[in-house]
This record gives sequence, C-alpha cells and structure tokens, in this order.
Amino acid sequence: MVGARGIETLSVTFTAGVIAGTMVSGGNNVLPCILLPLIALPAFLQEKIARLPGAQSLAVLATTFLLLGMFCAWNAMQPGADIHWWVQDWADAAVGKLRAHIDALPFRNPDTPALLKALLTGDRSGLSRETVAVFRASGASHILALSGLHIGIIYLIFDKLTHLLGRTPAMRRLRFWLIVAGAGFFTLMTGAGPSIVRAFLFIVINETLRLLGRPRKAVRVLCLALLIQLILNPASVREVGFQLSYLAMAGIFLLYPLLEAWYPVSTSWDPFRKIWSMAALSISCQLFTGPLAWLRFHSFPRYFLLTNLMAIPLTSVLMATAVTTVLLGLPGWSPTLLITATDGLCRLLVWVLEVIASM
Repeated sequence: MVGARGIETLSVTFTAGVIAGTMVSGGNNVLPCILLPLIALPAFLQEKIARLPGAQSLAVLATTFLLLGMFCAWNAMQPGADIHWWVQDWADAAVGKLRAHIDALPFRNPDTPALLKALLTGDRSGLSRETVAVFRASGASHILALSGLHIGIIYLIFDKLTHLLGRTPAMRRLRFWLIVAGAGFFTLMTGAGPSIVRAFLFIVINETLRLLGRPRKAVRVLCLALLIQLILNPASVREVGFQLSYLAMAGIFLLYPLLEAWYPVSTSWDPFRKIWSMAALSISCQLFTGPLAWLRFHSFPRYFLLTNLMAIPLTSVLMATAVTTVLLGLPGWSPTLLITATDGLCRLLVWVLEVIASM
C-alpha cells in the first residue's frame, strides 16, 4: 500500500514521465512497444515486490509511474476522435444564457457587463482595447484570464452559503454533491482550461477529504491533483496555463507559510498582519511563476505587489456582489443597491488599475 508520502513521489515521477514522453515521442511508434512490457512487469512480479522493503517497493512503483507517464504522453499525441459529452452541450447553452442575462441587467456603466462576463464566464470579447491595455500595463492580466482564482472565489461563496444547510451527516453529503456538481458545471461552462481544471480537482479532493474526516495536507492535495490531471490529459503539460497554475500553487504551499511566519504573532486583531499575509501570498506566487513568465512572454510586472494588494481584494468583493446580483436577477428581481454596488466596484477596479498603470 502506498502511503501519503508515496503519493507525492508517484505524482512527481509520473509528471517527469509525461514531460519526457512529450519530448521524445513525436511519431515514434516503437516507444509503446518498449514501454508496455516494462509497465506490465510489476504485475507479474507483485509477490516479489510485496516482499521488498518499503523504500525499494516505492522505487519500483515510482519507476513504473515514470514509464506510465511516458506512455500516456505518447498516447495523448496520437490522432483520435474527440469524445463529445451531452453535458457539454448543456453547459454551452447555459453559459450563453448567462451572458445574455448579464447583458440584460440594468447597469448604468456600459463597461460593467463586459467585465462581468470576463470574470464569470471567461468571455473577453466585449472588453474595450483600452480596458484590456490597462489590465496588461498594471500587471493584472491574470484577473481577466479565467483561472483558479475565479473558481476559488466562487467556491468560497458557495461554501459559506451551503453551511446554512447544517452539519448533519445527510446535509454534509448533500452539501458535498452540490459543491462538486456546481464546480464541475462551472468548469465545463468556462471551457475547462488547465488552471480551472486544477482548481476543480482541488475542490473535489478537499471536499472528499472533509466529508471522510481525513487530514488535508496542502502539498499532497497538490500532488494528487497533478497526478489525476495528467492522467486525464497528459497533453496539458505543454500548456503555459497549466505550468503557471501549478507553479503558483507550489509557491503558495511551499514558500508562503515561511514568509507569512516572519510577521510576529499577535493576540489581537492586527490589520498590518493581514496586509503582510496578502503581500507574502503575492510574493510567493510571483517568485515561482516569474521566471517562466519571463521566458515565455519576456515581461515582468513591476508593480505586481501593489496590483495584487489592491486589485485582488476588490475583485473578490466584486465577484461576490456580481454572483449575488446575477442569481437574484434570474427570477427577475434586480435590487437597485446591488446593481449600483456592482457598477461602482467595476469602476473602482478599473480606476485603481489605471492609476497603477500610469505610474
């Protein structure tokens, strides 16, 4: 039996195999003829492997997962028919109706619907060139690119709402299925990009462990999500969104706790500690993703710290009001207060980024 520590090892070796397979496979049809017998070998030697010490047994499994990753990468590069799910048609129709519903809400600011559609559905076609340029110049392009940040905010909103159902075993199971189904449907609606899928897997793993009452260690959740995502789609390892998403999460899980602990512990509420926590989070992400972003895009946001300290909290509040406004608007009720608040937050977010971009 592979322990929790073994999950991390198998995840890393499988990922290494996928990367290696992506680099060497191409049109090489000899590769599976070499890999498949080697992958199958542990199945025939399972009795001997079971008698090995724990470290040696794990090494055999890790080697198998390395080869399995190479085979999966090769297989992902072969031509094949796409699988079309009926639920995808349902999700596509739902996102179309959601965008039309956002357009129909009585916002006074003409730019608000376009920004909300970008934040909630990933549709940036309605944004003006000036708005896109402001987000890019201020280092806030990641806010427009639908990612784990957005589904994470929506998850937190629904997590709070579903807590109202209670804590009985039946309600906990209902809450689990509501959150997982909702997050899965949102993932399909928004195109199931690599960072969105990563966030969805985080939600599923986190909620499953919470339902089972099992401990949730962040690094192991990260490794398990990485393993599952690459098994489902090995080709995603080549996408920059996938790479940046996992690098950002690695920074948060590995470096952020160390930086956050530098601030002295206080027994009373300390606003400066909250500011430092947000700064440490931003620095952790940037240190891990910055080198790759520079290599791929030859750019580095100079004011990333200021942008994230101001824009991320604003975006979180904006999305909370936007989701509430959209949901209440579905049955035809559009509270003036929420409409005005959402409008104002959109204006404020763009204004803040304009100020940063002009520095």
